[in-house]
Amino acid sequence: MSTSTTPAPPPGTQDPPRATARPDPPPRRSGWRRALRRHWRLYSLAVLPLLFFLVFRYLPMIGNVIAFRRFQPGGSILGEQWVGLRYVRMFLTDPTFWQVFRNTLWLGALTLVFCFPIPIVLALLLNEVRRRSLKRFVQSVSYLPHFLSIVIVAGITLQMLAVEGPVNHVLGWFGHDPIRFVQEPGWFRTIYVGSEIWQTAGWGTILYLAALTTIDEDLYEAARIDGANRWQQIWHVTLPGIRPTMITLLILNIGTFMAVGFEKILLLYNALTYPTADVVSTYLYRAGVESNSFSYAAAIGLFEAVIGLVLITSANQLSRRTVGTSLW
Repeated sequence: MSTSTTPAPPPGTQDPPRATARPDPPPRRSGWRRALRRHWRLYSLAVLPLLFFLVFRYLPMIGNVIAFRRFQPGGSILGEQWVGLRYVRMFLTDPTFWQVFRNTLWLGALTLVFCFPIPIVLALLLNEVRRRSLKRFVQSVSYLPHFLSIVIVAGITLQMLAVEGPVNHVLGWFGHDPIRFVQEPGWFRTIYVGSEIWQTAGWGTILYLAALTTIDEDLYEAARIDGANRWQQIWHVTLPGIRPTMITLLILNIGTFMAVGFEKILLLYNALTYPTADVVSTYLYRAGVESNSFSYAAAIGLFEAVIGLVLITSANQLSRRTVGTSLW
């Protein structure tokens, strides 16, 4: 029985294979909806923090309108009468305001100059310590003041610097007369900056020690092979490795430049030290709460907030253009 075979067509004459028709893909959901549906448990953790900022940070901003309206206690919460820039002109022509403004700049600058680099230096020194027991002891001693209340820190400072306090006793051993540190205006800035260093240096060191752990050890080995000593390794490897953390904290510190510690100054200063200790925040407290000039205090507070916004925005832009690191 013979079978007939159909000869195959010569190459190049075959019909191209037909493309299999595929059904249209279902419409995709938007990215944020899909992420919200998939990770809703994680997003639910952000509800309470967002409510906190909404209630205690953003809604109170509505009260800034009383900087341009006359506010009377017991009246409307948004003021009784529109007065425009009256309160702004009042504090711009008030010599007391410019005195407290200069004090704020002085304390903010001294705090930034001394309190910012000390945690970096302390972290670099602790990173070089090889004995774990000594390293833990120094860390515990330096961290402890951060967990103390500001009231306790201010109380310790006042007791140490009192006329009959330990500092004056030590000065008496060398034949020096007692110094009224708390009552003399010239000593207030030194006292405030010193207490800030003592209270905040250890906590800032934690952040830099955490940043030091992210530096690759191969970089140090390569630097040693190239003949770099310890100082050169710190300068060329360690400092560039923690530079993003340094820039971020510097920008945040510049943003709070005008917001010098209100609570500590209020606890440390007195009427005798007003010439150097009175800052914008304490002046606002006396003008707004004690004197019931709420609109005047709101105008000064709005001026302070605008300056802080300009400072942090400028620092962020400058850091982005020069270093390449920024907050946003």
